Amino acid sequence: MTGGDLAAWLRLQQTPGLGIIAAHKLLSAFPGPEAILAADAGRLCALVGSKLTTALLAPPTATLQALIEKTLSWAALPGNHVLTLADEHYPPLLLEIADPPLLLYAKGRLELIRRESLAIVGSRNASVQGTMHARQFAQTLSEAGLTIVSGMALGIDTAAHEGALAGAGSTIAVIGTGADIVYPARNHALAHRIAEAGCLLSEYALGTPALPANFPRRNRIISGLSGGTLVVEAAAQSGSLITARLAAEQGRDVYAIPGSIQSPLARGCHELIRQGAKLVETAADILEDRKSLHLTSNPEEKPLFVPGSGSCDNDILRIIGYDPVSLNALAARAGVDAATMNAQVLMLEMDGQVELLPGGLIRRLA
Repeated sequence: MTGGDLAAWLRLQQTPGLGIIAAHKLLSAFPGPEAILAADAGRLCALVGSKLTTALLAPPTATLQALIEKTLSWAALPGNHVLTLADEHYPPLLLEIADPPLLLYAKGRLELIRRESLAIVGSRNASVQGTMHARQFAQTLSEAGLTIVSGMALGIDTAAHEGALAGAGSTIAVIGTGADIVYPARNHALAHRIAEAGCLLSEYALGTPALPANFPRRNRIISGLSGGTLVVEAAAQSGSLITARLAAEQGRDVYAIPGSIQSPLARGCHELIRQGAKLVETAADILEDRKSLHLTSNPEEKPLFVPGSGSCDNDILRIIGYDPVSLNALAARAGVDAATMNAQVLMLEMDGQVELLPGGLIRRLA
């Protein structure tokens, strides 16, 4: 793409008041942005009205010209890419949604945006158990060849990116700012890792700050890039449920991990399951469901803790969760045999941290 082509796409994207739907309408009537910007006012007016026609035909402002020059310089740097709807590298799954972005700004491994992928989303205020689940699911799925897509928010998103970076599938972070801005600031190191080994992706022009309205809107890209969306933890009426709803509307699979009826962070997942989302307990459930993706054979899931590591006791307490659990179920969650888990539970009972209930159930006391 030449500098002139990119400048025309940017002018179209940055036209005040021109939404994506109206822009798509224009692109269906003209060969491209340059033709739109050079079109007869009468024809444009018939398509989008007089106000937008005036905005489209106005010469670039100094601010817009500066943005064009900034974008051209950014795109010339190694690892940076600006894709348009007409670009052969544009993600094919994203073209299937109702309102694909006019431009995508990508930083990192561009090939990831065309690979089989799965979105993992959830609460920013995740529980320790939910964070562990997100990381473990992401790593196992990434090792099986799926690219993990998420939004780089704190909590579940962060854990999903971290787990995915450990596997061959790596990860894509769809962000709600310009591709030259890291938000939240606490994820600066993670963003750097993703730019090196994964891909940062945004539809927003360079320099766009973290505006509240941007994040719900970017969720359609998270779900649109992905063959399915897994919700790990979500409170009622959370942003993760928006992503799941968009995935369903886009004809993609929705998965949810169930939780305790005592946990507020399980209510969103339970609501999704009632609405038809597929209940999953292990990453293998998703891989089995998605055999059509021709992924590699399922790897063994990593244990949630390693006996003798020094942090074992705390890890067991975390994965017990809110409700009483059987020894065998606890061992399965942790990825160890029942005998090993029984020895650890007995030590915790002696320390007064758990109690044994009738029927062989284990309940956390603290």
